[in-house]
Parts: sequence; structure tokens; C-alpha cells
Amino acid sequence: MSNLYRDHEPSSVLVVDDEPGMRTALRANFLRHGWHVETATGVRDAARAFELTSFDLVVSDIRMRDGDGFEVMCSVQKSSPTTAVILLTAFGSVPEAVESMRSGAFDYLTKPVSFEQLQAAAARVMKRISEKTVSQRLPIKASAPEIVNTGIIGRSPMLMQAMQRARAAASTDADVLIEAESGTGKELLAKFVHAASDRSRKPFIGVNCAAVPEHLLESELFGHAKGAFTGANAAKAGKFELANGGTLLLDEIGEMPLNLQPKLLRILQEREFERLGETRSIHLNIRVIATTNASLASMVEEGRFRSDLYYRLNVIPLSLPPLRDRIEDVPELAEYFAQRFATETESAVPQLDPSFIERLQSYSWPGNIRELANFMRRVLSLNRGATIDAACYHKEFHPLSKAPSIVPSLPAPGTPISVLEKIHLENTLALANGNRTHAATMLGISLRTMRNKIREYGLPPRRYA
Repeated sequence: MSNLYRDHEPSSVLVVDDEPGMRTALRANFLRHGWHVETATGVRDAARAFELTSFDLVVSDIRMRDGDGFEVMCSVQKSSPTTAVILLTAFGSVPEAVESMRSGAFDYLTKPVSFEQLQAAAARVMKRISEKTVSQRLPIKASAPEIVNTGIIGRSPMLMQAMQRARAAASTDADVLIEAESGTGKELLAKFVHAASDRSRKPFIGVNCAAVPEHLLESELFGHAKGAFTGANAAKAGKFELANGGTLLLDEIGEMPLNLQPKLLRILQEREFERLGETRSIHLNIRVIATTNASLASMVEEGRFRSDLYYRLNVIPLSLPPLRDRIEDVPELAEYFAQRFATETESAVPQLDPSFIERLQSYSWPGNIRELANFMRRVLSLNRGATIDAACYHKEFHPLSKAPSIVPSLPAPGTPISVLEKIHLENTLALANGNRTHAATMLGISLRTMRNKIREYGLPPRRYA
């Protein structure tokens, strides 16, 4: 790859397609933009071309008569790991395209090919080359956690396996979907993927799709022009625009309203958008990381989430194990929280007695690390001794199953459904100690629905956290 970083030499691309018309069209498009272009009629022809020379970019169809684009990509990865691969696929094989991204493709495009979209992807390839960051596409070494401060505590096998997969995801530029229970550290994992990637010096912007009111979410994401709607007294950049060049975190993506999902899908596909009230397109160079504590696949089956958006987000799926599945990490986490809270209060770090640690490890922590952190704060705040022992645990421990104020019986037959629903909602909130997130999980509804129900039945919102 002797010409890779020489600005005065044209960028080189190998076009691989068994359809003569498509090869001709793609070749003409790249020539028009100043590329050096060679073509191949299939997998074997592409292998021969790579034996003779190397390329900055390979654009290959997935399905061809003598093989598929995955074979081309595999050959490229072995002979020239710095070469980017863009795969072309038909609309009917989106899962196949998702698999291509998981296998290491730089991007995939659907046929019929948009040449504007193709050139935008090619421009991102050349930007990586010009910044000399292509080498970071190689897998990050095992010492990466020592280089990048993840904020994720623990050494259990399940956690290490999850982090290894996250490091592999960071070495690509593909979008990521993190599905895990509430309180497991999804945002920390997203920040790790960003910090370990070649976008680490660019912005990391997050938006919680469940926390922003539905009528404001579109403006929050995409921005707006002055006068776009009542109250828009000045132009405002949205989260997509602020994250351009870096990473955008869409937290709790399952809470995104259905009416906004087509617009998000278009942005993910085209990498461009318009502010509300404007017609000027803003081009994006961005990685999107979405997180959810719900199963998006189940939401797709129930009609509450678009299948095409799910496929586009779920390029590289990641997860984090719940705390109950890595209970061996509890002692290290407890020590960490003890030190952190002592620093915050400028007090001495207490000693955690083995009997206290044993009690911590005997509980399943349904609220995961967030629940453990809050419990440690409560114990340390109310017990100022030099040692925290089992007595402190039993004095402060209040599991959900012991929550008071639960209505013992249902109303008589004939009671309106709305009354039954309100009572069931109050019972569940009581069982969850007023925690709306836990209660929503128990009921199998979204946090947004939970908030709407609390408002609908006139329950005091300040009582529920």
C-alpha cells in the first residue's frame, strides 16, 4: 500500500460485480470523482487483482455467480487489513447486510445504489486514511482496559467476554445496539466503545429518549431553525449535529415514538438530515450507539418498533451481564463505592467486614449495579463507624419483596377496568418502593407509559422516583 498516504496520488478502488452494467456504472461514477478504478467480474477475478496490486477501497456485490462478497472481504482482510470494504446488497437481504457489518465491512448499501450515498461512504474511507487512523481498524490488544478508563468494575469471565466483544466493536465504524437490564452500565459500555475507537477525540453526545417529552424529542435530536414552531426564538443545533464526527448515544431507543422512527432510519441510511424548518441537508460522519433495557425483537413482533430500524441499529449487538450472573464482582464493586463515597464526603474509607461482603453476595440485586451503589451510599451515610459489618447490612437492607402498603384484595366484580388498573399500578409501585423504572419492568411496559399512567390516574408524581 505504498500510495496510501500520498495526497498527490489518486485513491484506488476495486469494483467487484458480475453484472457488466453495474460494473460500468460504478466505474464511471468513481472515475468522475477522480479515483483510480479497476474492476473484477467475481470472487476469483478479485483475488487475482489483489495479487497484482492493492487498493484503498473495495466495493463488492454480495451475491455473485462464483461466490459472494463475504469471500471477497475475507480475502481483503487477510492480504490488506487497512483496505476498507463496502458491500452492496438487495433490499430483500437486510439481515445478510447486517451480518456483513458484523464481519468487518466498513459499510453496506442497498440496490439500486445511490451514487451520492456511495460517494459519501467513500469520502469517509478517505478521511480515515488521511488522518492515518486506518491502523486502528485492527483489533485492540488485550491491554486496552489499562489504556482506556472504562469505568466498568469487575473481572468475572462473563464481564471480560462482554468487554472483549466491545473492544472488537470499537475497532470498526459500525453502529452498535446494547441490550441489557437497567442498572448494568450500558452508558459506560457505550462510552468505552467510543473511547477505544478512532473517534475518541471527537464528541460523545448522549440523549435519553425516555427522558425527553415526546413533542420535544424531534427538535432535541435534529435541531430547528428560528421560527420553526411556536417558541423557537432562535436556531438550535440538535444532538446529531453536535455529535458530528464522533458518537451519538441514543439511550433507551425503545422509547422512541413510532412516528419519529422513519426519520431516524433515513438518517442512519443516508447519513444526512435537515433541521426542523430548514431544507438544507447536513451531512453526517457519525457512529450511533443505541441502548435499551427491553427486547427490541419482541417490540418488533408486537408492532411497537419498526423492523427495518431494528435491523439497521442491530449491526453489532452488545450486552452486559446482570449483577446476579457475576456475583464474584460484588466485593470489588463494594470497595469501589466505599472509596468513592468517602472521597465525596471527605471522610475516612471504612473497612468492609467479610460478614458484610458475604451478605452482599447472598442477594441477587435485581436493580443491578445501580441498586448496589445506592445501597452502599445509604449504608455509608447512616453508619459512620470504621467498620461496616453484617449488622449494618441487616439494619439498612430493605428488599422489594418487603415493601409495605400493598392492597390485599381486588374490588368486587363489576368494578370498572380503569379502577382495577389504577389499584394494580399502585400495588406494583408500592412493591417497587416507588421506583417507576422497576415497576415498569415488572409490568412489562415502557417507562414513558408508566409516567403517562401516573399522570392519567392522578397519582402524585413526586412520590415516585
